Amino acid sequence: MNAISNDNLPWSREEFEQKLREKGKGYHIYHPFHVMMYEGKLTKEQLQCWVANRFYYQIAIPMKDGAILSNCPDVDVRKQWIVRITDHDGVGDAVGGIEAWIQLGDAVGLSREQITSLDMVSPGVRFAVDAYINFAKQRPWQESVCSSLTELFAPHIHQQRISSWPTMYPWIKEEGLSYFKKRLTEARRDVEQGLDVTLNYFSTSREMQMRALEILQFKLNVLWVIADSIMLASDLDIKIAGKDYFHQPVINFK
Repeated sequence: MNAISNDNLPWSREEFEQKLREKGKGYHIYHPFHVMMYEGKLTKEQLQCWVANRFYYQIAIPMKDGAILSNCPDVDVRKQWIVRITDHDGVGDAVGGIEAWIQLGDAVGLSREQITSLDMVSPGVRFAVDAYINFAKQRPWQESVCSSLTELFAPHIHQQRISSWPTMYPWIKEEGLSYFKKRLTEARRDVEQGLDVTLNYFSTSREMQMRALEILQFKLNVLWVIADSIMLASDLDIKIAGKDYFHQPVINFK
């Protein structure tokens, strides 16, 4: 019998977590559009485009979490996970993440109707977000939990906006930043639960650990494609093969 190669043994819990965290090098904070945002180089219209398009992702989060709950037979996990839905939908008079994002829209000069109508959402953003919801519906709940681990990298980007926007974009109303302040604590709490589930479930073999890394990469790809689509929709000066990029003509009927 051949000895088992160390290359096939599962990583330790600590090594596995480090591998997951290393995936943060592909987080959308490094996308050119987000880099320009951080550097204060976006116009008001481009920031409005980002806020309007990202709203489609925000309203999908509770649906994604609802899909996880519907697939999860573990009562203890469900008791913890359900808080994510109320975080975004709100409870009673408490403002949830979705309403806080609408307030962000108001802060950048968009009306509630402009945001909630979804008329500004690009086809690429719709496709990417819908793919993420479908993943959560169709895959085992542990895989969907793993896909949520892009939250490992989220607090940094939230803090970046809180710190830089008042200087870079002083025209944005300060109360519009409440979503990012809210998510600073929520995301850290969510990471603890999601990371615990992932490390426990996927640590049985190297193959399972590699699967977890593939899942996390899928979610990173979703976020990157969203940023790609928003950049194309935001009227940045984009050239492809030396020619100006033209948006898809859309014919609307009433």
